[in-house]
Amino acid sequence: MALRGKSSETSTDYVHPYRPLPVRAFNLLGRAAGTLGWSGALSVGALVDKATRKTGLRDFGDDGHLQALEVLVGSMNDEAELTATGRLVQESRLVGALVSRLRIQELLARHPEINDVDPGSVILVTGLQRTGTTLLHRLLFSHPEIRGVTGVEALEPVPAGTVGARGNGNRKARAVLAQRALAYLSPDFNKVHPVDHDEPEEDVMLLDLNFMSQAPEATMHVPTYSRWLEEQDHTRTYEYFRQVLKILSWQRPGRRWVLKTPHHMEYLDVFLQVFPAAVVVQTHRDPRKTLPSFCSMVAHGRGIFSDAVDPGEIAAHWCRKTHLMVETMMRVRDGLDPDPCVDVSYYDLLDDPIGQLRRVLQRADIGFGDEAVRRANQYLQAHPQNRFGRHTYRLSDFGLTPETVEENFSIYRERYGIPIE
Repeated sequence: MALRGKSSETSTDYVHPYRPLPVRAFNLLGRAAGTLGWSGALSVGALVDKATRKTGLRDFGDDGHLQALEVLVGSMNDEAELTATGRLVQESRLVGALVSRLRIQELLARHPEINDVDPGSVILVTGLQRTGTTLLHRLLFSHPEIRGVTGVEALEPVPAGTVGARGNGNRKARAVLAQRALAYLSPDFNKVHPVDHDEPEEDVMLLDLNFMSQAPEATMHVPTYSRWLEEQDHTRTYEYFRQVLKILSWQRPGRRWVLKTPHHMEYLDVFLQVFPAAVVVQTHRDPRKTLPSFCSMVAHGRGIFSDAVDPGEIAAHWCRKTHLMVETMMRVRDGLDPDPCVDVSYYDLLDDPIGQLRRVLQRADIGFGDEAVRRANQYLQAHPQNRFGRHTYRLSDFGLTPETVEENFSIYRERYGIPIE
């Protein structure tokens, strides 16, 4: 396909993903190799071997991660229809997660005192995708007393070449390179979800170290893995996640954390078992807007890795999935006494971000002095909405109708008084 010119709006031609010329050429070579018998299939054994050769280490820990990796890799091979570029990027991502596990185990063996680290109090920002979670997350991160998982740390929680030390190594340079690679492969993606290595990122990337997160189904067509994931006990995954937070706290101390990802809605009960004192912030917005917006984000993401992007399949999958997420969240909250959640309307957040930030901080018993207010306002001024361009999306792009959305989300809308946008 022809290269697209620069536009202030995102493309809605999801079926024909953007391809830089060198990437198209590389993918063509991959297809040609496939006709000659090269399968390009990923292998768990090969992934493990690459990670051990890269580090010289062999202890990955034992918490069920290999079973999850087997299911994920099988689903990717059988269902994802990855391009040559997609296979290369996904292989690198999976090897990177295994490398991080090896470094984590080595670090804990050398510094057992990390096990005694108290990561501190936690504010969890969750809610359906595209409901203002990123804005609220980054506003909380601007507070001088609040620590978050930066993009650098999410990509590489233990720096290369510094196992056993607190050094930063070259992981910032690698995070910048990853950010630029994303912008090269999908120039529209920053218009949908701005990525910055210095800003906090979704901690779902740390759950990926156990290969048990929603990230794969948000970037690839992996329905077998998705169904398997919903049937699993996620306790060990969240316990490992807490261990990684201890490591990050040991490297760069902080008494208060802000975490964020919609994934936690589906497993809020497990999250609160592992972080029982957490303050949970749930954001809300009209599902008629959030669902097509997120489907568009998924379509742009899948287009990086595959030429087979089906908007109708994406909508069917994520309509069911987000319905499950809100139902689960409501059921869990109904069983909590007291309810640790703070509800934040997307519309109130846009109208008065400082006021909503103050509400959350008050619930978390964190002061909001002049310096914190200054930093929050500074963030807002430096990060206006649509600064990279406008994200364009419609229900009809995905075969959705207002009636379909209401069938799935009317109870949720009524429960939280969510207006039609």
